[in-house]
Amino acid sequence: MTSDSPGLPAALTVFVFIVAMLYSSVGHGGASGYLAVMSLLSVPPAQMSTTALILNLLVAGISYLAFLRAGHFSGKLTGPFLVTSVPAAFLGALIHIPLRAYQLLLAAVLVFAAFRLAVPLPKAMQCEHEQSMPVGWALAAGALIGLLSGIVGVGGGIFLSPLMILMNWADMKRTAATSACFILVNSAAGLCGRGVGNTLEVGTWAPLVVAAAVGGLTGSYLGANRLSGMTLRRILAAGLCIAAVKLVMTAAH
Repeated sequence: MTSDSPGLPAALTVFVFIVAMLYSSVGHGGASGYLAVMSLLSVPPAQMSTTALILNLLVAGISYLAFLRAGHFSGKLTGPFLVTSVPAAFLGALIHIPLRAYQLLLAAVLVFAAFRLAVPLPKAMQCEHEQSMPVGWALAAGALIGLLSGIVGVGGGIFLSPLMILMNWADMKRTAATSACFILVNSAAGLCGRGVGNTLEVGTWAPLVVAAAVGGLTGSYLGANRLSGMTLRRILAAGLCIAAVKLVMTAAH
């Protein structure tokens, strides 16, 4: 990895640790959080998306292993989503959109992610009796989420997990395990697509990798074995909204 950046702000490393810890506690890699932090620090978009996917790959992998060891992963549940999401994420990474369109699309993703972090799912929607998952719906959802993930540079778990819970296809733990695997595979597909499309650009972010790894280990343990609090998640959600506003203002000018 090479970069012209003179140095890595210590605050960015701290934020990456917090993002990785909070997102991994619910089986997510944290790409939307990393993108928000980097956009606030005016990191070039090409570096933003690639770096976010690399950190996503690391944290989602750690999270997936934690939920797998805790016995929450189901290959039968996850497989249909992956069949269509992997090629879609690869193709999405090959799609070049104007900078302004990318900024607005990313802002929309950040607002959605902020909502998911700040607003807990109503207990009434967390039913004990799961419904069978229609394979056709899973294939369609995987394709759409994968394509969007590849374009923006996220893993897609922030979209998949609420869908699974709202449709009552799995409980919180199995949903988190499925999301972690989904993010892991789609992040890899997105990185491959960027490599093929010659848009794989990342700076020297070694401290971020360490921070993401430690945060991912901490959060995934808490998520797989304990409950995580809402206060820090809402603080992070506020940060995502600030980044979204900044992106919209930049796109407007």
